[in-house]
Amino acid sequence: MVWDAITDGKRIGQLLASEIDGPDRGVLGSLDVLEADPDVEPATGGAFAYRIVAGGDERTDVGAAYVHPDRLRVEFETGVRTALDAAAEAGLRARPKATQPPRTLVFVESGADVKRSLRVFEAVLEDGPEQTG
Repeated sequence: MVWDAITDGKRIGQLLASEIDGPDRGVLGSLDVLEADPDVEPATGGAFAYRIVAGGDERTDVGAAYVHPDRLRVEFETGVRTALDAAAEAGLRARPKATQPPRTLVFVESGADVKRSLRVFEAVLEDGPEQTG
């Protein structure tokens, strides 16, 4: 049986949010999805879909997800060097974003890439989400 690959940015974003908020989160248990926009429409430059935060009472922004017509972009705001290295190890396209503070962009281009992107979140959490470089 052959299934089509999921390459719709909005659907990829929904899959990632489900993995982050799902019941069997393990290391990802400290992550939450906030400010989710269920009506977000993909845009060529990316449309804000939700924030990803870590921690309990004192939340730390880990990043934000943006939907494109054909992919999801996660902008890591913390653990930017770790995110870049972990994305490369996971076989995901990633690049630094020269802003202040710096960020790392990780591109999730299919439903199958969602699981690989979780490795990036795990690596950032293991190094501590408060680190910025």
